[in-house]
Amino acid sequence: MSTAHPSLNQTVEGLYGAHHSWLTGWLRRRLGCPHSAADLAQDTFVKVLLARETPKLIEPRAFLTTVARRVLCNHFRRQELERAYLQALAELPEALAPSEEDRAIILETLVELDQLLDGLPSLAKRAFLLAQVDGLTHGEIAARLKISVATVKRHLTKAAMRCYFAL
Repeated sequence: MSTAHPSLNQTVEGLYGAHHSWLTGWLRRRLGCPHSAADLAQDTFVKVLLARETPKLIEPRAFLTTVARRVLCNHFRRQELERAYLQALAELPEALAPSEEDRAIILETLVELDQLLDGLPSLAKRAFLLAQVDGLTHGEIAARLKISVATVKRHLTKAAMRCYFAL
């Protein structure tokens, strides 16, 4: 572990020791799968460890529940993306289907893109995806979304800025 924030590491270590079993059980009740619950409990503690600041915790279980809910939401979003991607692949002719390695890379890229665009208005996300994935022109996007071309340009600029500043 890094020695840059020893108090943070001690806090996370204490949280882990005192609440890991409880958090895993809490997640297991929501997921119905002990393996996924264990993975997401670990992910929760990694998020806490990587946080820039850990607040002074009066209610550690409430804090962990909040972080775990976010991790759980991301888990469900990833599953939804994966299902949609696999559905799209199933509709492709076998000759055009990507290799398993390419599938994994594409899925990871889709998850990262989803995280980058999180927080944008839904029309901005849709406009960006229509432009980048479907290759539609501004006019085609405007017609499909029933908005003006100027609005399409604003949405695309917002989404592009979000992606640019994430680099």
